Amino acid sequence: MPYITIESGALSNEQKENLIRRLTETASEIMNVPQEFFSITIKELPDGNFGIGGKTIDKVKSEFRKKHK
Repeated sequence: MPYITIESGALSNEQKENLIRRLTETASEIMNVPQEFFSITIKELPDGNFGIGGKTIDKVKSEFRKKHK
């Protein structure tokens, strides 16, 4: 029974549903294992508790949004 864990910053319910569906479909196809056998866990970390490049994800997201308006 395959088990997939994803750790990420905050996600909307729609994003989580889409991620679970697509990960299951893709892994099932690649591994040739029925989708019903897959378990997916999403571990969300608050954006203030998750960092990249020396910055919190809060700051990274804010800077990205300003650049891509």
